[in-house]
Amino acid sequence: MVEKTRVLVVDDEKVVRDGCRRVLTGKGYEIITAENGMQALKILAEENVDIMLLDLKMPIMGGEEVLGKTRDAFPDIPVIVITGHGTVDTAVECMKKGAYDFITKPFQIDQFLITIGRAAEKRRLELKAKQFEAENIRNLYDLNLEKSRLKTIINRMANGVMVTNRNLEVVLHNPALMRLMEITDRQESPTPISEIIKDEALIDTLKQLLGGETMKDESVSQEIQLGKSALRALSAPAIDSDRAVVGTVTVLEDITAFKQLDQMKSDFVNMVAHELRSPLVAIRQINSVLLEGLAGPLQEKQQDFVKRGMNKIDSLLNLINDLLDIAKIEAGKYVQHQVPTDIGKIIEDIVVLMEPRAQKQGIVLTQLCEDLKPVQADPKRIEEIFNNLISNAINYSPEGGRVTVSAKGLGEYMEIRVEDTGVGIPTEELPKIFDKFYRVKNPKTRQVIGTGLGLAIVKGVVDAHQGSIQVESIPDAGTTFKVLLPVIVAKG
Repeated sequence: MVEKTRVLVVDDEKVVRDGCRRVLTGKGYEIITAENGMQALKILAEENVDIMLLDLKMPIMGGEEVLGKTRDAFPDIPVIVITGHGTVDTAVECMKKGAYDFITKPFQIDQFLITIGRAAEKRRLELKAKQFEAENIRNLYDLNLEKSRLKTIINRMANGVMVTNRNLEVVLHNPALMRLMEITDRQESPTPISEIIKDEALIDTLKQLLGGETMKDESVSQEIQLGKSALRALSAPAIDSDRAVVGTVTVLEDITAFKQLDQMKSDFVNMVAHELRSPLVAIRQINSVLLEGLAGPLQEKQQDFVKRGMNKIDSLLNLINDLLDIAKIEAGKYVQHQVPTDIGKIIEDIVVLMEPRAQKQGIVLTQLCEDLKPVQADPKRIEEIFNNLISNAINYSPEGGRVTVSAKGLGEYMEIRVEDTGVGIPTEELPKIFDKFYRVKNPKTRQVIGTGLGLAIVKGVVDAHQGSIQVESIPDAGTTFKVLLPVIVAKG
């Protein structure tokens, strides 16, 4: 509901007051009247008034005196002076003293309404401006309060926080950042990033974020070394309301303790694996001697028990070997000897090796290679990739299923696909299949024996060759693993 503009008519002549009421009420104004200046000042003190029509010649208190008191006490109310032809000069003087306008008696209705309308618009705009000013002050207060809260939160954080502008100047940082960077001097804002960050790889990442070389909703994680400390830096572009990159935000976390713990874990796994493998190998050799009858003939039941024992030993040895492989991958020592490698020949040899096993399980195994170029790779590790993927495809495919291995050149990359028509993988489990020790839970695959480390090793080897691996699957319809490996590009 729009509030009406309230007009106070101050005149000692009743006919003038009634005339103003009649004309203005019909135009949507709300009218209040006063017979003299004293009444007018009382009304102004007690009620809200938007405009005042003020007669100059009145008993008790004249218009000029009322104008002066109104200007002092209510400076925002437009005062329109009512005057006769003989006192126009006085009205002009009143305008110099602060009156908004004047009208002469007898009134010209059109001109009268225009003058009142201009005064009402002035009043409305002034009230609106005051409202905006009050909101602005409140917003500034809220903003300062929010900035104070934000600063308190950032300063209390254990992780380092660093915000840069487009010029790669640090405009916001917290004490934790200075502590991680081992900086004791006070840094003013803005500060060139080179004064705080010495790691060139991190600076290059921030330049890429500012240049829009990554998606605006993407963050980049990387590790940096500072003396004996290991830090993880998570950086993202700072975006304004127009989706423009205006800077970067980086959070740094000290992961030294986690790296040390991880190293202790790896050392422990290596120690346990080595200590277990030697006696297991010895036990397997003893069982092999028993099976071959070199220690005397065995009855059929005894042979069966020894064979079962050897199968369990083989499973443990496979687990130990996988654990050692994972430890080497995490240490960056698994893929070392890389030479120009013929991927097509490796795939062909593995398919030939797997063919009898596939036929025994009633599975059709086929291969197709085209437009292949050599890859700079470790042949033994590449063989492990496809041996694992093809073996899994056979294990998880039902009798009568198909496993297809294909490889083709795609410019600077080679794409190898291993497709099966097996039980598939539920969508919610796809992100987890490359995790260590993770195995898909499916009643149809309980008979398949594994350590849950095979795909983790595959991904580690692919990553070490600067490649990528993806998986697509539909439950009860099949799974496709897609591996991309960079090929050797001829120079010149």
